[in-house]
Amino acid sequence: EEQSGQKVLSLIKKYKITAIAIGNGTASKESASFISELKDNNNLDINYAVVSEIGASVYSASKIAQEEYPNLDVTIRGAISIAQRLRDPMSALVKINPKSLGVGQYQHDVNQKDLESKLNSTTFNLVNKVGVDLNSASAKLLSFISGISEKMAANIIEYKNNIGGFKSKSQLLKVKGIGAKAYEQSVGFLRIKDGKSYLDNSGIHPESYKVAIYLKDNYDLDKVTNNDLKELSVKFDCGIESLKDILLELQKPGYDIREELEQISFCEDIKSIEQLKPDDIVSGVVRNITDFGAFIDIGLKNDALLHISEYSYKRINHLMDVLSVNQQFKKIRILSIDAGKNRVALSLKDI
Repeated sequence: EEQSGQKVLSLIKKYKITAIAIGNGTASKESASFISELKDNNNLDINYAVVSEIGASVYSASKIAQEEYPNLDVTIRGAISIAQRLRDPMSALVKINPKSLGVGQYQHDVNQKDLESKLNSTTFNLVNKVGVDLNSASAKLLSFISGISEKMAANIIEYKNNIGGFKSKSQLLKVKGIGAKAYEQSVGFLRIKDGKSYLDNSGIHPESYKVAIYLKDNYDLDKVTNNDLKELSVKFDCGIESLKDILLELQKPGYDIREELEQISFCEDIKSIEQLKPDDIVSGVVRNITDFGAFIDIGLKNDALLHISEYSYKRINHLMDVLSVNQQFKKIRILSIDAGKNRVALSLKDI
């Protein structure tokens, strides 16, 4: 263990690592404890988080993984997938068939064609809602963008590598297979950080460029009123809601809708049950849901139990209706502790 610690320590220092992703599978707790002790013993300024590793083994043996990392062992490919889930979950997960991501208890009992169609359309909608960066997206991620086929996505990657990166969205028209129609359909869902124009790092579609430029050039973006929007709506024959979206894109360049989501919580250094007492507030991640309660990882060797009766003062028929596996809680209260049996009970009441 000491030798392993020295090896990990040297890697942390060599690559200036600031965060470590730990898969929630075999030896997850032991790995978290190992990193926690290494952090404390060496006064490291580093965080770590336990993330779902479901589907990582499927990815590691897939054609995509072989193409991306042809010279690496499957175990290393799996580790890369786990790390990517901490840095950019969407980019990592689109490379895995949604059926392999544990989409539901009864997924094998429904029509498989309908299931696949629904899962793919959900992935498509989410990727387009978020948008992707042209210079960092993989071909697989790009293939989910409206108007872009797998062949077009591969051509985009090849062209990007040849020119050293996109500077303007208009360069897409120089990519083999990308015509005016594909460009018009896709460009609003693509981003280029540090592009030539502020429009390159926005989700504004080409048909709205004229009104966007007018807004930018003639208004203080933070002081645009509803009356201003009404006047612009008439002037440019553009809906109020569309104008609000355009204004938001101009106010927040590079805006990512995922910023509104709860971020992955890094693990707290709770090493033993003796550190806890009733009414302490901790954070945790849902690992399993049953008829009687949910088991939540709060950093101990054994998961703590949130009984269904402690979820709310209101009656809940089933926790599956209100919770999901891997859901995170930034605040959850310690209800009781049985150190002898290594059990911790939790509550969400009065939080």
